[in-house]
Amino acid sequence: MALTLPVKPPVSPMLAKAVKTMPDGDGILYEPKWDGFRCIVFRDGDEIELGSRNGRPLTRYFPEVVDAIRAQFPERLVVDGELVIVSGAGLDFDALQLRLHPAASRVHKLAAEIPASFVAFDLLALDDHDARPLPLGDRHQVLVDVLSDLEPPLYLSPSTSDFDQAVDWFNRFEGAGFDGVIAKRLSDPYKEGERIQFKVKHERTADCVVAGFRWHKSGGVIGSLLLGLHDGEGRLHHLGVCGAFSNARRKEMVEELEPYREDALVGHPWRDWAEAAAHAGQRLPGGQSRWSAGKDMSWEPLRPELVCEVAYDHLQGDRFRHAAQFRRWRPDRDPSSCTYDQLEVVAPRELAEIFNLQ
Repeated sequence: MALTLPVKPPVSPMLAKAVKTMPDGDGILYEPKWDGFRCIVFRDGDEIELGSRNGRPLTRYFPEVVDAIRAQFPERLVVDGELVIVSGAGLDFDALQLRLHPAASRVHKLAAEIPASFVAFDLLALDDHDARPLPLGDRHQVLVDVLSDLEPPLYLSPSTSDFDQAVDWFNRFEGAGFDGVIAKRLSDPYKEGERIQFKVKHERTADCVVAGFRWHKSGGVIGSLLLGLHDGEGRLHHLGVCGAFSNARRKEMVEELEPYREDALVGHPWRDWAEAAAHAGQRLPGGQSRWSAGKDMSWEPLRPELVCEVAYDHLQGDRFRHAAQFRRWRPDRDPSSCTYDQLEVVAPRELAEIFNLQ
């Protein structure tokens, strides 16, 4: 049965551009920046589809969310929001990734063991009405009216027009797995795929060992640097990459890294990374996953003698949640001194306490 809604999948969700300071002034709505899978929910009677940010369906992976939507949402509705998994320590993106499993039996097993939740924060359609042309203020009021009585695992995102409260959220919510605040203009319509909202994210710096690199897809220049930190026993773990260099900087780095390529595999801590069994519990680069989608994940080793300072916004377990940003080389730092101890860890806050989601 085809959906008869006024807004049909696929929908490219409205996005946000990064800013360094919290926008202030009248006519702004603030929300926590949820760390999950962006998801557009389409409900047309018994027909329900969960659409991802890239347009791929998520419906089959989250049957418990589909059942809750069927039980609680209005009959004909299109809503923008986020799929998340809430643990005792906050939002768990790693657990969410595990939910995308090809086997139906495994999908239902995981739905019972690590159930997901859906957090709604924007309205695209209700009944036969396309809400996208309406200003956010109107869309949000209707959303609150029709979803005011949601019960877990469905939630309406907390929001505020108070700047001071938004700043307080930015400072307090991070320990629960949030990495910032989204600011939206109440006058804006819903513009698919456009970055007309604003996101303010936490940023910290760390000194990391550069133990390898990947070539850029264009060939002949540096694509990204592979970063490592030592644990308490001196083992070097791969915790992420840094990239987003200009073309000129990519070329310069070829010469800067060349001296460290000689005999790089001799005694390299990651030389046997392909032998996964030999490295249980140690994060290593180069493996394919459902997220690499066939991309070339091969890498070139470097003698782990270089240290660089990078900026990062959010930790997910013992790795960077997003690619870090290169700041500068640190020739004054001994690679052995680059340990996890330098990373700032924010004490977690319990989600139900923060959002009163009981």
